[in-house]
Amino acid sequence: MTTVRFLADRQGLCGFAISGHSSFDGDDEEGRLVCAAVSSAAYMAANTITEVVGDKADITIDDAVMRVKVVCPSAATVTVLKGLRLHLQALSEQYDKHITFDGGVTDVKD
Repeated sequence: MTTVRFLADRQGLCGFAISGHSSFDGDDEEGRLVCAAVSSAAYMAANTITEVVGDKADITIDDAVMRVKVVCPSAATVTVLKGLRLHLQALSEQYDKHITFDGGVTDVKD
């Protein structure tokens, strides 16, 4: 199962963390599609924030983990994060067996 959390600091929304796989096994076609949708949306958000908007971000990508923490989010970055949040929330409602998303944010200290 994929777990989605959004990150916030004292100024507000500043990133996201996604972990896990949406598919239960190699034969879980729906799970593979959901995983691809989540990954694609996350990469698009990260690339838009860093390459289009130009904000600096600390990004960690490893097997089944992606964490993006924007150092000083601009208004454009916050808009991208809100859009990603809305998109992943809709996916989690449609595919609740594959995505855990509670809509909350995790406070970050770093």
